Amino acid sequence: MKIIERAKAPTPKLFRILRNIGLTLAAVGGAIVTAPVSLPALVTSFGGYLAVAGGVLSGVSQVTVQEKNKREDETL
Repeated sequence: MKIIERAKAPTPKLFRILRNIGLTLAAVGGAIVTAPVSLPALVTSFGGYLAVAGGVLSGVSQVTVQEKNKREDETL
């Protein structure tokens, strides 16, 4: 299965929830990194890690597909 087909295929409910959580984490991390006020280095680096973790979580969750069992395919 190609990556484009995987991205377009139905995603299980758990991974849709995880994808949304990942997108939220990435948005929060991006907001922390690009904050207009001066933040401590620890907070800024944490925001960067948060953005990366959210991006990876949402990316992996998006390409997880729900496949049918072989027995279901044979009966159809």
